[in-house]
Amino acid sequence: MPETKKCPICGRPSVEEFKPFCSKRCADVDLNRWLTGAYVIPARDDEPSDSNELIPGSDEDDNT
Repeated sequence: MPETKKCPICGRPSVEEFKPFCSKRCADVDLNRWLTGAYVIPARDDEPSDSNELIPGSDEDDNT
């Protein structure tokens, strides 16, 4: 019999209906953490922040 994974929020066994969580409450807690910025996906510092940085000689402040 496969071992039931634990809920990442409270540690109780997960329930099929709310996988990987044990309840709607824990799923909502996780969603709230994403929406409020408690969880952050790291980015590398060398990644360009917008498409203008990819074009040599382009400047955001150049309005000509």
